[in-house]
Order: sequence, then structure tokens, then C-alpha cells
Amino acid sequence: MTVSKRIVLHFPPRLVDKAIVSKLVKDYGLDFNIIKASVTPGEEGLLVMELTGEQRNYDKGLKYLTDTGVKIQSLSQDVVRNEARCTHCGACITMCPSGAFSLETGTRKVLFENSKCVVCELCIKACPPRAMELYF
Repeated sequence: MTVSKRIVLHFPPRLVDKAIVSKLVKDYGLDFNIIKASVTPGEEGLLVMELTGEQRNYDKGLKYLTDTGVKIQSLSQDVVRNEARCTHCGACITMCPSGAFSLETGTRKVLFENSKCVVCELCIKACPPRAMELYF
């Protein structure tokens, strides 16, 4: 059975310069999509990614990560739009790095595709009427 899950990896400073994620591909046959990364040599690294593969390989890959010292967190939060507050001003469109927002031709309404959202939270900060919210 194939699984695809979004996870957050926290790398301790000693592991930031190691090729850990490539081992997930080579040794466990997993595919990954990097959603967000913050890596600075000598400091803790953060990687938000979608990891896809066979369930047994996924489990082995996660065990490898934890055995190596990487802390794993499930991505359990989501960005949602409060439709009653949204004024369709478009401020979110220019801020979104993943293209989760688009402008509907004709109506000029702002459309939000949650499946494209990478939970970077930039739209939350950019939204004047505070229609974008973090949901846990």
C-alpha cells in the first residue's frame, strides 16, 4: 500500500550538513517533495516535506530518521479561509509561493485550493480582513 504524508523534520545542528534525505530515496525507495526548508549551518534545520512510498518502506525510513537523531512531527495544522470575512482583495495571491490562490475570471473572486497550500502562513500575515486562519 502506498502512503503519502506531510511531515516536519527537525535536524539538530550536528546533522544539518549530512545527506540524510537522499538516503530515504536510495535505501528506502521513497519520493519526497520539499514544501519548506530552513537550514543554516551550525543551527537547527527545519524541513517540511511530503514523503511518499510503500508503507513498510515509509515506516523503515522514519525509523532511520529517528535513529539518526532527527525529530519527526506530523503536519497536523492546515490553513483555512473564513468565507464570511474574505473580501476577495487579492493580497494573498501575490504572497503565496505555492499558487494556492487564483483569481476567477469574470467574477474576480479569489479562489483558494487547500490541496496546494504548504502552510507557510504568509497569507495569514498578508490578509487585511484576517480571513485566513490556522486550523489545528
